[in-house]
Amino acid sequence: MPENRVKNLNMLLVEEQPLLRRTVALTARTLGLGTIHEAASMEAAERLLLTHSFQGAVISIDCGLLPGCTYNLALLDRMRNGIYASDGDIPIAVMAETATAKLLTDLRELHVSRVILKPFRAKVLLDAFASFQQAAAHKP
Repeated sequence: MPENRVKNLNMLLVEEQPLLRRTVALTARTLGLGTIHEAASMEAAERLLLTHSFQGAVISIDCGLLPGCTYNLALLDRMRNGIYASDGDIPIAVMAETATAKLLTDLRELHVSRVILKPFRAKVLLDAFASFQQAAAHKP
């Protein structure tokens, strides 16, 4: 029976915390979930997005706990508009400290496939990457 796993997927992880980013990327590689490209900022992610095609992305959109702080969804919007090397419809998961009704509505409009609330276990991110692999296996 043929295996449905897609090998060597390129996936993007945008997270400013180096220990979390490194742990998840190394574990994902060890488990054979594909190649995880790491970015510590939105600017670094944008440079990667311009030159690499990704099959999925997990992006931290931390706003902090400051009153009146708004989430910056510009990168997600540009990704969905297809201005980067990746297809505009790749699966995207978002990490955030809180999830307001407005944020969830905005993310739904951007077709974000998963919202991960901080704090979380690294396994949650690995599950997100595994779901990208499954989505790629079923994509025509």
